[in-house]
Amino acid sequence: MTVPESRCHAFVTGVVQGVGFRYFVVDAAAEVRVVGWVRNLRDGRVELVAEGSRTAVQVLLTQVRRGPRGGRVDQVEEAWGQATGEFRRFGLEHTV
Repeated sequence: MTVPESRCHAFVTGVVQGVGFRYFVVDAAAEVRVVGWVRNLRDGRVELVAEGSRTAVQVLLTQVRRGPRGGRVDQVEEAWGQATGEFRRFGLEHTV
């Protein structure tokens, strides 16, 4: 894998818990070869950090905005930055 160039830290609001949203994100990240993590937040949002090429991360966010069947995405707050290269895969993190 090449060194990631971009990092996006995002918070997703809507009907995003209890609908398989995190697993949807993990699958979508694998398709575009993005690394990082996704987790539920106790306030009902989902948080994710994704690193990869800018294009790949943008494709992932397009999928995130669509969400899985049964879910509804109302808002995605994005913060972009430089990749850290700390991830080797895209996985699930514990709820915080």
